[in-house]
Amino acid sequence: MTPSEVAAPGRITALLGRLVSVRSAEVAALLAAFGYNFLLFGAYYILRPLRDSMGITAGVRSLDELFWFTFLGMLLAMPLFGWISGRYRRAVFLPWTYGFFILNLLAFWMAFTALADDTWTARVFFVWLSVFNLFVVSVFWSFMADLFDRDQAKRMFGFIAGGASTGAITGSGTTAFFAEAVGDVNLLLVSSALLALTLVPMRFLMGWSLRHRGSGDRPEDRPIGGNPFGGAVLVARSGYLVGIAVFVFLMVTVSTFLYLQQAELLARFYPDGSARTAFLGRIDLAVNLLSVGLQLLAVGRLTSRFGVTPMLASIPAMLTAGFILLAVQPALATLVAVMIARRVGQYAITRPCREMLFTTVNRETKYKAKNFIDTVVYRGGDALSASAHEAVIRTLALGLSGIAWLGAGVAAVAIAVAVALGRSHERASPAATAAR
Repeated sequence: MTPSEVAAPGRITALLGRLVSVRSAEVAALLAAFGYNFLLFGAYYILRPLRDSMGITAGVRSLDELFWFTFLGMLLAMPLFGWISGRYRRAVFLPWTYGFFILNLLAFWMAFTALADDTWTARVFFVWLSVFNLFVVSVFWSFMADLFDRDQAKRMFGFIAGGASTGAITGSGTTAFFAEAVGDVNLLLVSSALLALTLVPMRFLMGWSLRHRGSGDRPEDRPIGGNPFGGAVLVARSGYLVGIAVFVFLMVTVSTFLYLQQAELLARFYPDGSARTAFLGRIDLAVNLLSVGLQLLAVGRLTSRFGVTPMLASIPAMLTAGFILLAVQPALATLVAVMIARRVGQYAITRPCREMLFTTVNRETKYKAKNFIDTVVYRGGDALSASAHEAVIRTLALGLSGIAWLGAGVAAVAIAVAVALGRSHERASPAATAAR
């Protein structure tokens, strides 16, 4: 080995040290986690604009039904995942989960190739991708909370979340610039290939966890146990977990309001499906270009310095102001700006900070309760808020401005919940939190 080869790891550590507070023993795991997140979100963001475009094919009013079908899909999938994660070791059920979704993608590619522009196939794909997204991302962050402790999470989760934004930039850029040229359906094959590649860093991180178990108090890789519905039971018994579920529900509500208003305006201004898909891809690209700078350069250091509480509350506060602005100036440009700001804040700040809340709970909570919150509560919030949105429009005849005032009220409540959660997390010791 040459002197330059010996010095290379030291240079990488020094470079990373300028971006994130990482120790030499953590560098390999940090980069693997970043790469894993990059591939995962690259695979998803290739498909996200396609899903959003297909969701409008049967009419904007059908989105309410699609949200409820997605929630039903989550209810069916949650106990199955609970059974698998309780019965098998992490090294078994994680690859199985991803392998199952890869096969699904290939099946959808064949279906779309054989049944072009079929409304029902498009609706099934919308529901499937909405389930897929939450499951694979929830499993990823459960894995991260299992690998890293609270101190490591504060220092590194922001940077790891940057893998999501860089992957999303790659995925959304691929869709934005190639959807019309190669056909959006053929992008499913690219997405499935990226998802398959996530198995490489996943395996590396499992090995890293076992090697560092003695020095880092990493838990033994064994079946979690418990019953398939254990996640719901754990949430119901813990005020801390109920608080997280309420926070997720409130944030989902404001996101759904924005999403539905955006869908209605896009159907009006972009009637062509491929053009609409490309436009949504460009929005995704803008969101992730803004997010990645915050994630790589600022979030980890800001969270280490100020703590989880102000970081977690900052995005609901920003959303409250954004909704008020939208109420005063209701227009497509304002809506898109607020939507972009919400998604940047969600990906760069809210998501990594919310995942930090799970670093001090036991393994069953990390996988089962967290999965229940990330899937059933999340999609339940989607479905309920979509129905509420439709009911409000029909009964009160509210326009964009009126919906924005409702969103501002919901976001204000989320600020209070975020502050209570952050303070509870900062006060609790790992042992006390795990016992909840």
